[in-house]
Amino acid sequence: MYQVIVVGGGAAGMMAAGQAALSGAKVLLLEKKERVGRKIAISGKGRCNITNAAELENIIKNFPGNGSFLYGPLSGFSNQDLIDFLASRGVETKVERGLRVFPVSDDAEEVVKAFSTFLRQAGVEVRQGVQVDKILTGDSQVVGVRSVKGDVFKSQAVVIATGGLSYPGTGSTGDGYRWAEELGHRVVKLRPSLVPLVTQEEWVKELQGLTLRNVRVNAWRGQKPLATQFGEMMFAHFGLTGPIMLSLSRAVVDELASTGRPVRLSLDLKPALDPEQLDTRLRRDFASKVRKQFKNSLDELLPKSLIPVVVRLSGISPEKEVHQITREERIALGTLLKNVPLTVLRSLPVSAAIVTAGGVAVKEINPKTMESKLIKGLYFAGEVIDIDAYTGGYNLQAAFSTGYAAGRASAQSSILA
Repeated sequence: MYQVIVVGGGAAGMMAAGQAALSGAKVLLLEKKERVGRKIAISGKGRCNITNAAELENIIKNFPGNGSFLYGPLSGFSNQDLIDFLASRGVETKVERGLRVFPVSDDAEEVVKAFSTFLRQAGVEVRQGVQVDKILTGDSQVVGVRSVKGDVFKSQAVVIATGGLSYPGTGSTGDGYRWAEELGHRVVKLRPSLVPLVTQEEWVKELQGLTLRNVRVNAWRGQKPLATQFGEMMFAHFGLTGPIMLSLSRAVVDELASTGRPVRLSLDLKPALDPEQLDTRLRRDFASKVRKQFKNSLDELLPKSLIPVVVRLSGISPEKEVHQITREERIALGTLLKNVPLTVLRSLPVSAAIVTAGGVAVKEINPKTMESKLIKGLYFAGEVIDIDAYTGGYNLQAAFSTGYAAGRASAQSSILA
């Protein structure tokens, strides 16, 4: 008989299990894969963007939709608490662009090892390769779990920390959503978030691998702006990816779903310049290259691989000498540079997303304890909840913070029972 069973050995699950054990509970952590922390190990391209060093209010703002639900968990276990927690276990961190926090070692495995040691030292019993099939209840209260092999593990509290639908190879295959629905919880529609976008334009394929920095991308609903992001993006053979495209994807995916129509984007290649300043820049560049052909006149303004595409989109003859370009053509070129048109047809599937949007409805979860309002002794932590953020370390922080809250609260309630 256990006091707390945690299902899922990711960021939220490991934190929950360790904190429950530190609080005095007898804890069992069940992970369906052969090792814990698999998604942590691949996060941040193997570097692990642990958290973000922003103030609490700014962190909340980076959770579209249900950010306010996290005030309690983030206050109880903040980004600084996480940094201190890791430092006490030998993982030193550094702050990079956008206040993103990484291990100094740039090695996500160091974080996984720190948590594995934490579990062992806290006295958590970890069983790997055990797949849970059902959450067992009686009289609207948790009594344990059953594995797919029929093994029953009894407990007074269960923390569901099974992740979302993203990266199914790490074990996130949506089990937690099914159990929540079986127990009467509402699961908000699941969809990909922080996901690359597939575009209609063929010329995008020519730019595969090109990264643009300090650009702005706007998504549109008719003539009204839907969302905007500034920063770094990358072209891929299928369309668009990179930090700002991933952050933009949540709004775009929702718009695609609600309208069933492609979403229009506009790419501002020179956001630091207003149209008049950009025209001044073009006139200066052209004045220094009056005898050059148009196709050879933009090398100081644009990346080399982007020039043939912009020349083609401008409609100006590539061979036309710069001194022959009319004022109207130059103004139109400036407008293009501020508004390169792109059309999003769809996103890549949720399995290719960094996180899953949607999940167990937050109105049915106590934000202070992460306990279900429907089933006593049932707790949720991490991505299984209907919370998701933009890129920048926010999602992992939410997993650790909700895991901390669920672990502490589940231990206290089961010990007092």
